[in-house]
Amino acid sequence: MNWSEQLKQLRDNLLALGPRRLAVLGLVGLAVFSAVGLSSYYLSRPDFETLYAGLEPQDAARIGAALQESGISFDVNPEGTAVLVHPGQASRARMLLAEKGLPSSASAGYELFDKMGAIGLTSFMQEITRVRALEGEISRTIQGMKGVRAARVHIVMADTGSFRRSTQKPSASVVIRADSTSEFNSSQAIRHLVAAAVPGLTVDQVRVLSTDGTVLAGGEGAFNAAPTKMLELERTVANELKQNVSQTLAPYIGIDNFQISVAARLNIDKRQINETTYDPNSRFERSRRTIKEKSNARDAGNSQPVGVEQNIPAEQPQTGGDSSSARASERKEELKNYEANSKVMSTVSDGYRIDALTVAVVLNRKRLEMLLGEGAAPDAIASKLKEVENIVASATGADTERGDRITVAAVEFMPHGEMLEPLPGPGVTDFLMGEMGTFIKALAVLGAAMILVWFGLRPATRMLLEYQPIAAPAAVASVTSDLPFEPQIAPAFSPSFGGGDMAFAGGGMPFAMDDGEPDLIGDLTSKINRNPQKRLEQIIEYDEDQAVTILKQWLRGSVTT
Repeated sequence: MNWSEQLKQLRDNLLALGPRRLAVLGLVGLAVFSAVGLSSYYLSRPDFETLYAGLEPQDAARIGAALQESGISFDVNPEGTAVLVHPGQASRARMLLAEKGLPSSASAGYELFDKMGAIGLTSFMQEITRVRALEGEISRTIQGMKGVRAARVHIVMADTGSFRRSTQKPSASVVIRADSTSEFNSSQAIRHLVAAAVPGLTVDQVRVLSTDGTVLAGGEGAFNAAPTKMLELERTVANELKQNVSQTLAPYIGIDNFQISVAARLNIDKRQINETTYDPNSRFERSRRTIKEKSNARDAGNSQPVGVEQNIPAEQPQTGGDSSSARASERKEELKNYEANSKVMSTVSDGYRIDALTVAVVLNRKRLEMLLGEGAAPDAIASKLKEVENIVASATGADTERGDRITVAAVEFMPHGEMLEPLPGPGVTDFLMGEMGTFIKALAVLGAAMILVWFGLRPATRMLLEYQPIAAPAAVASVTSDLPFEPQIAPAFSPSFGGGDMAFAGGGMPFAMDDGEPDLIGDLTSKINRNPQKRLEQIIEYDEDQAVTILKQWLRGSVTT
């Protein structure tokens, strides 16, 4: 029998039950489904739902007082940072608290101007309110950062006095409460945020502190600014090199089988280098100078010395010849200037330089022996350590000429369980005590469901399934007495026939019925044989002549009456 035939048979069986029994089945199924659904919802519903979380203790106390005054039951978590109310009361509680301005943060922002009137407001009050609003807005922004639980900002604006020779610069300080001060790395971001939000404020004038008294950023003067910067830079370089080595060794030996420590010594001195390079092979003529000189000279032989006597006229003596001499000279001078090709380079360095590196790597000896195999020789382990040392040197960029040192050792690692013992989990008793309320609720719901089924659904089902008696003609008794199968079919036409089993004497057909209680499962499995119409059809098919005789007797009886 395929699925279609089975579905058809099931449909015929359900239709054969009649509308009354189908209605009973539907009501029973709906009741069971509703009971299971309501029980699941009731058991899974929490006792309290969160009204507000992440509150300050002061806000939690004010909210608790307001809820108690309004008559709303509430609870507070052990940390005192969350307020809980019963399910269905959260919306009403939030409306009541909003009407009273709760929760109210200590750092109010620009809403301060909403509470101020324009009449009687001086410029001083306006300036103070503006500074308070700015502090509140910056505090809210800082509290939104990761790892910050609370923040407080103090701003000192620039005071432009009339009799001041120099302008006073603005300054600011920020106090935060972080989840972990040692792992908080957003102090520089807070400094830049505050400096950008306040006009005229520089990053150097912003200090960031924690509630435990630790200066997270700022506060360095002219003397310790450079050391602080160098320490932060050395820490950053060491962490970066450590991460490089970890990424290199993790797939090689396993992430839990090594430990690394890196120490870097840096030089952050500012350097300026001027370099001039000359190339003698690439000279060129820069200038040329040429000098030419030509002179003529003539000397007289009877020349007299210069004096007064030369002004007295005298007779001209007779000379026999000219004794003067003449000479001429010529000179030429040429000067060439050559210049070699030169290159001037100026370098200014404001970064850092690594003076030395020290790297220590500790490996798990058991892991090395596992990689090398059981009974590994010491030489094999030493060779493996040397290989790891070369890998670490390449990952860190170590230079032996610079003085860098790398140490790799293989030791026995302690088990994690001995290093940090976990806290024992809750026992069976603790679990049962914690779930005792849920168990009690479940038992109460199951008890109510059983009472409903036993005293409600069961009597209703029995009442609905009771079969109504059918009135037969009076002549049936006399006619059926002559039938050959009287003992078997007489109960079928009796006034009390309801939901029992029937059977023919010869053919084994179910006709006889018992007067027991109705059985829904039996009704579903007996198909449609208990339908009076079907029983009548089976009687006619069994003996048509006898059926005709019975019908004639009925007709005669109805005519006589």
